[in-house]
Amino acid sequence: MNILAAATEPVAPVASGGVLLAAAVASIALIVVLITYAKLHPFLALLLGGVAVGVLSGRNVMDVITSFGNGFGATATSVGLLIALGAMFAKLLADSGGADQIVDTIVGRSSVRTLPWAMALVGAIIGLPMFFEIGLVLLMPVIYLVARRAQVSLITVGIPTLAGLSAMHGLVPPHPGPLAAIGALEADLGTTLALGVLVSIPVIIVSGPLFGKLAGRWVVVDAPHTFDAAPVTADSTDARRPSFGITLFSVLLPLVLMLAKAIVDIVINDPANQVQQVFDVIGYPLVALTIAVLVAMFTLGRGSGMDRRGIAKTIEQSLPPIAGIVLIVAAGGGFKQSLIDTGIGTQLAEWAQGSGVSAILLAWVLAVLIRLATGSATVATITASSLVVDLVAGMPAAEVSLVVLAVGAGSVFFSHVNDAGFWLVKEYFGLDVGQTIKSWSLMETVLSVSGLAFVLALSLVI
Repeated sequence: MNILAAATEPVAPVASGGVLLAAAVASIALIVVLITYAKLHPFLALLLGGVAVGVLSGRNVMDVITSFGNGFGATATSVGLLIALGAMFAKLLADSGGADQIVDTIVGRSSVRTLPWAMALVGAIIGLPMFFEIGLVLLMPVIYLVARRAQVSLITVGIPTLAGLSAMHGLVPPHPGPLAAIGALEADLGTTLALGVLVSIPVIIVSGPLFGKLAGRWVVVDAPHTFDAAPVTADSTDARRPSFGITLFSVLLPLVLMLAKAIVDIVINDPANQVQQVFDVIGYPLVALTIAVLVAMFTLGRGSGMDRRGIAKTIEQSLPPIAGIVLIVAAGGGFKQSLIDTGIGTQLAEWAQGSGVSAILLAWVLAVLIRLATGSATVATITASSLVVDLVAGMPAAEVSLVVLAVGAGSVFFSHVNDAGFWLVKEYFGLDVGQTIKSWSLMETVLSVSGLAFVLALSLVI
């Protein structure tokens, strides 16, 4: 089931293909300039870009505004709700001590040799419900401690953790980027989720423990003592924490519900069947995440000793930090609808089909170019997926999901100085710019390229 349908039907193009292409390029260039040079918030940049592409293509100004509003509202209604629910769950996981329980259990059972692999697993599990930045801040004390325990460079254990976090952020819903691409391309969320997890496993291995071993030789950095006052140890116990099993159950519950829906739909394939109808309801993304949040209030909230006021405070505090993200993603939906209604997507699809360029490769290249220009993975995902909407029309669900994953892989390519994540990693790891490029930036590139490679490989067998 699609989480977002187009807000309006595409209108007939009002200009030639050349004019439409020029309008699209000019609007994207405007967004890039506004974000990178004018330092305008991406929400405003996408808003102005959406209006610009419609006006430059010759459409009536009021029609352009209506298109943008329709796309904005449809995206905010669907994707925005999922982002809000994901933020609530992540906050419960952090405040209850569940995240610490996952880290301590996995790291505590690992030898020095297997610590990078354990940290990659920790990054992936924590990265499932949490935004990249939150997961990084949460895990830095653990990364410091593990590096000192193993007596290795901070990069050797840090890169696998970052790879797990980044792969989840770029490839697996309910993160904003993948959700935005799923909504724009009308992909099936369950199928995309299953394929995203499948692709993420080898991608994390390649860009995490394997690349981290090399990067740890290039960049040798000792762990600082920033968090020594309150260390996180594998032997520490906290009676107020939920158990590892309960925490893992809570984290995986929404994914299991959505994957179960996708499997039942394939196996039964009968909309009139009552069993399938039940799974269609509980596996619908909005329902699955709502169930997960409600369950987490008991398993994580009450399980850690929180009272009703404590749980309510945690939920309340989870929403303000993601307001900007919701606005950006919703504005991306408005920009997408503006592009669709100009007819540029049809023109681009015809060109791509005539040239024989793979939709997967084209989507990845577009995301890479916009990522390099803007530094924003979310903006890259939104813009690239908006441009290939008509290219995926009529494709089987699995192929559309692979295009979504290609966009996600391209959106994390070579993080550099225009990306806030670049500076976050630099400061937390105590690196200079050159060291950050040789470790973090290259890791993101390996993750992006290997993601494309595994998506292309899957396309040969699906």
